[in-house]
Amino acid sequence: MKEITVQQLKEKLIDKSEHFMLIDVREDFEYMVSNNGGEHIPLSNLQSRVHTLNQVVEYAIICRTGARSANACIFLGQEGFENVYNVKGGMKAWASEIDPSITVA
Repeated sequence: MKEITVQQLKEKLIDKSEHFMLIDVREDFEYMVSNNGGEHIPLSNLQSRVHTLNQVVEYAIICRTGARSANACIFLGQEGFENVYNVKGGMKAWASEIDPSITVA
């Protein structure tokens, strides 16, 4: 599985490419506590929403620590998505390395 660090993710978010999208697969309450602007698609809803995603786009998938996002990456790979990256360390790493002011539920 391909991975991306939070530092690499930050650069991609700054670039704001139309061919890149961050997906946050945490639950609603976690996303409401803190997020970094990703499209919120809880892991439990990903299968029903996969048809709304464009296979040409590069995706970074984030969760709290990287486990649920890894499952999401595996699922998307099985659905034919080739440019999918698990955010290493998830939102915990984002809070630790990029934005210590946020609280991660």
